Amino acid sequence: MDFNYRLADLEDIPNIKELMQHSINKLLGNYVNEGELEASFESMGLDDQLIKDETYFLIYFEGILVGCGGWSNRKTLFGGNHTPNRSNDFLNPNKDAAKIRAMYTHPDWARKGVGTLILEIAEKEASIAGFKRCELMATLSGIHLYKARGYKIDDEIIYESKKGNSVKMFKMTKHL
Repeated sequence: MDFNYRLADLEDIPNIKELMQHSINKLLGNYVNEGELEASFESMGLDDQLIKDETYFLIYFEGILVGCGGWSNRKTLFGGNHTPNRSNDFLNPNKDAAKIRAMYTHPDWARKGVGTLILEIAEKEASIAGFKRCELMATLSGIHLYKARGYKIDDEIIYESKKGNSVKMFKMTKHL
């Protein structure tokens, strides 16, 4: 596939949110029940700090937005603007892992290389910034991609939403 990509800007937020909503419902929705999906929406979403930091990318095929994702040099590992327990403190590339963040693929484009391209872009940019490792929080719909791209599970967590629903997630790491 001949994909193009560019940095996201704040004007892209409505399109990004629409893609995220569709991706979570259709792709993750195939793996979880209704309560787990509610917890997923709370634990996932757009973190506009990534856009402001110019570390978030949009993937296009013939002008159609088919995916998005990026990396971060800040401590927050996962979640959107609305997710609790966030930190915008900067990481130290000499001792911390860059965070791979907010990867979403349009359901019609799943398993066609969009996620792999996002990982390649994010890992390359994190490496240029001096990071030697990347880490991410995987969902059930993404874990197979990350394993195939060399990420190893470090920890399994259960995220509990404000409504009391929970969903399984996996902290994963890769050395660059």
